[in-house]
Amino acid sequence: MSAIESVLHESRVFAPPAQLQAQAAISGMDAYRALMAEAERDYDGFWARLAREALSWRKPFTKVLDESNAPFYTWFEDGELNASYNCLDRHVEAGRGAATAIVFEADDG
Repeated sequence: MSAIESVLHESRVFAPPAQLQAQAAISGMDAYRALMAEAERDYDGFWARLAREALSWRKPFTKVLDESNAPFYTWFEDGELNASYNCLDRHVEAGRGAATAIVFEADDG
């Protein structure tokens, strides 16, 4: 064990601006803690729920995580999705077609 001990113990909390917090997907620390508790109670169920809510699956998955060949884990291996559809098309279908999808700025401006 190392004899070096950190002398930096930061305990300040910097809250985001109210407008940003109102638009956030996770409304604050209580919501964050609730998500963490859900993940601790049912790890596979937690990630399955998020994958089903956040992505459109062409073929739904039946297994969340395969740990049988560690460290080469596979997630949702029997499911199929279309990344382009999930990134663009489903947002157009939801009525957000006029919104900017991708902003790119090259290194030279």
